[in-house]
Amino acid sequence: MVSPMCEYSSVDGFANDWHLVHLGSRAVGGAALVISEATAVSPEGRISSGDLGIWKDEHIEKLKQITGFIHHHGAIAGIQLAHAGRKASHEVPWKGNKQIPSANQDGWKTLAPSPVSFAEGEEAPLELDKAGIEKVKADFKAAAARALEAGFKVIEIHAAHGYLFHEFYSPLSNHRRDEYGGPFENRIRLLLETVAVVKESWPAENPLFVRISSTDWTEGGWTIDDSVKLAGILKKAGVDLIDCSSGGNVLAKIPLKPGYQVEFAERIRKESGILTGAVGLIVEAAQADEIIRDGQADMVLLAREMLRDPYFPLRAANKLGQEIMWPVQYERAKW
Repeated sequence: MVSPMCEYSSVDGFANDWHLVHLGSRAVGGAALVISEATAVSPEGRISSGDLGIWKDEHIEKLKQITGFIHHHGAIAGIQLAHAGRKASHEVPWKGNKQIPSANQDGWKTLAPSPVSFAEGEEAPLELDKAGIEKVKADFKAAAARALEAGFKVIEIHAAHGYLFHEFYSPLSNHRRDEYGGPFENRIRLLLETVAVVKESWPAENPLFVRISSTDWTEGGWTIDDSVKLAGILKKAGVDLIDCSSGGNVLAKIPLKPGYQVEFAERIRKESGILTGAVGLIVEAAQADEIIRDGQADMVLLAREMLRDPYFPLRAANKLGQEIMWPVQYERAKW
């Protein structure tokens, strides 16, 4: 699977030819499932003004062209639906990635479970009230309906990396005293309610994934034990696969190494019984193959390696002695 990777190349949320070529080339390269970048369900849910969006019907036309191309070349098109929460209103990475204050004409007020900023010196977000929470759920439901119309066959709800749903379920960022804060069951409530309304717009036969941060890597934060428990609940709620990432909600020291998050996918799979996806510094064909063969995960997601080589699946198949369909236009280059 091609992991969702922000391109920061949209204007007003619209997909364009960059997205067509970027996502389409991964389908041509032999990926089984191509997931679009974090796609904002509302303007205020964008990480930056360059984020892809699906908050209005006008976004559908170009997305439909992209999904058609992906499916024509034998891959499945998926979309990651997202709300950035307190990590919204930032510059694109190549302009510094800093928060843009809401007083700036290019910025907007961010939203979160509690008025706690992500980093020192950043503007604190507004605490979502009940009306704001209902709007978030309605935005995700409407986005799922548009995703279906645009031709996507898989939805992934982004509940990781310190964005809105992660902010709610982590005790480090959720200091609420109502039914959405405090105990574990309250902190996961918004995610569960959003899964339920998305399923009202999304056919039962179409897969629904949720990406989580398996741990905050910080004492007193969200843990892998919490993730196992959440995964079991999400399975009962009708989620098909947990995409097992980690971190992003607070500044933390993460012990990076090849496959450093695979253990989370393995444990969640074994203890909750749900399908899992493994992601994080997976860069070699044999490494990916071993993860599947050893039962550590059901799917391998590649990100940066797919940026470096959009034809990684074709090369991997050759290295592993497997047959894979090449585009007829490229047959002359086949090994």
